Amino acid sequence: MAIMNGTRPMLRYVFMVFILLVRKPNVLYTSYSNSIFDQYNAYTNSDEELRTELDSGRLSDDSSITTSTNSADPSNTTQGLANATFVMLVRNSDLDGTISSVRALEDRFNSKFGYPYVFLNNEPFTDEFKRRVSVLIRSEVEFGLIQQEHWSQPDWIDEEKAEKARKKMVALNVKYGGSVAYRNMCRFNSGFFYRHDLLQKYKWYWRVEPNVKFYCDINQDPFRYMEENNKIYGFIITVYEISATIRSLWPTVTDFIEMHPEYIADDNAMEFISDNNGKSYNRCHFWSNFEIADMDFWRGEAYTAFFEHLDSKGGFYYERWGDAPVHSIAASLFLKRDQLHFFEEIGYQHDDWGHCPLSDGMWEKGRCSCSQKGSFDYDPSSCMPHWENLMSI
Repeated sequence: MAIMNGTRPMLRYVFMVFILLVRKPNVLYTSYSNSIFDQYNAYTNSDEELRTELDSGRLSDDSSITTSTNSADPSNTTQGLANATFVMLVRNSDLDGTISSVRALEDRFNSKFGYPYVFLNNEPFTDEFKRRVSVLIRSEVEFGLIQQEHWSQPDWIDEEKAEKARKKMVALNVKYGGSVAYRNMCRFNSGFFYRHDLLQKYKWYWRVEPNVKFYCDINQDPFRYMEENNKIYGFIITVYEISATIRSLWPTVTDFIEMHPEYIADDNAMEFISDNNGKSYNRCHFWSNFEIADMDFWRGEAYTAFFEHLDSKGGFYYERWGDAPVHSIAASLFLKRDQLHFFEEIGYQHDDWGHCPLSDGMWEKGRCSCSQKGSFDYDPSSCMPHWENLMSI
């Protein structure tokens, strides 16, 4: 009898719960779908939309694909994202390397934030490239075709002179010394990428290359950090440029300085790029395969005049001027030194050179997989000592 009396309230409670579930069958489904099914539907819907676009042929070579709506962590998006995007200049043959870089960047950073991507190519992207890359990304993805005039040797370049220069560099075993395509890329990255239609709506960019590695969790938004701390240009690795590729670059720069002293910033970073107050270039530059920067700086009056001056001399083709020294010299001269930023906490690898946070605290906080002993920072080919000397002044 005692058992039966204790059971009746329990049976009554179970019966009431059953009635509620029958009347409101979506109660359990809603809570479960928020945690699992929404994620599945986001991927499924984006993949179905993508297949529909590809099958119908509506995707042109320079069209954009939005794979899904932004699904970043609400704890971050409530703060608001910066007006920023990743930029990747790639070829169709770079598909595997692009996938590798995107996966690393998503795993270590962007899955928490949801910044968009812009992929640029001097040839139409294949459907396979667009499909296989888009499926990895839950934020907006756009694919753009570069204008031919932004990716070709100008007609006014003396091809005979340029060809002789290329052959000479090949004889000297200069990397990419004989490549016109590489020169087109350097000129495009120096003066045209930020003019592309797909980038006009953005202020900030993070340049990403195929086959790069990100070794540490990136828990702080670099774009917001730059914005909130009045930074304009950010880098990870500094190196020396190859002398044979830039023999006339510094004389061309000093000519510009004499013509336009008004563009030179007070408290600039001349000490980083010159060991004798501007008499010569020490060849130090920020390695531009990783850079986070404000495109309004490149779009501004000073840099526009600077690039047009350099471009008019033909050095991108008569020599092999790279976008890294061009960007670095401009940032060092036209910005204040405290507007430049070294992203010490970001573990990164490109080709044979990489940076690993040397601070144990940073390394542990970022759950870094890189070896601190292998960091390039103090390799003889690194310009990090010049940077540290600059920042200690």
